[in-house]
Amino acid sequence: MPDCLVIEDEIDIAVTICEYFSLFDVSCEYATGFEQGINALTEKQPSLVLLDVNLESGPGGRSGFDLCKKFREISDVPVIFISARNTDNDVLTALGVGGDDYIVKPFSMAVLLAKVKAMLKRGAMAQKPVARAVTQFGEVGVERESGRVWRGDEPVKLKPMELKLLLYMLDNRGRRLTKDELLEKVWEDTFIGEGTLSVHIRHLREKLEDDPKNPLYIKTMWGSGYMFEK
Repeated sequence: MPDCLVIEDEIDIAVTICEYFSLFDVSCEYATGFEQGINALTEKQPSLVLLDVNLESGPGGRSGFDLCKKFREISDVPVIFISARNTDNDVLTALGVGGDDYIVKPFSMAVLLAKVKAMLKRGAMAQKPVARAVTQFGEVGVERESGRVWRGDEPVKLKPMELKLLLYMLDNRGRRLTKDELLEKVWEDTFIGEGTLSVHIRHLREKLEDDPKNPLYIKTMWGSGYMFEK
């Protein structure tokens, strides 16, 4: 079970990433296409995936976005997109289909490794139990030790970073939380941008609020950050 699976149609790039990661004790394997990527995910069960956006070029080619949507039907594995495309729409699409981060080519191998190690560390920490407690707000309940979240009688499926963000906001309810604080305390990664934070906030509202456009709990403090009010 490798730490990282690289899915990249340019073999030279995939091999270079794997060789570099191995120097720093991050086990890594690669696949080069859509079907190969699905097979590798199910067979290898990696802890993290690096996924190229432009996976299959030409007419009828399927993108990394398509593959990530397929992944999300079968796995919660963290996905970091890598791409030469750098528009806000590309980044938001990547996060919207279930990606956890987005890195623009050309990138520093050291920065890429730092992001991967940080995400692997967060994944490992998420497996460790925290103090047993259940937090309730409205119809929503959160069991900290197991990470289970429910709304009424229905379970709510949160990605690891969505759960970590929610718990931090619950622990600091009634206090204004700046974007910088949330990025530092929740992501523990100075490379993460505000777009990633805003998408995670939107996803939490969609999953937990009755009216995500007029939230009761996760309030926007315009120009400064967010506050969990109740």
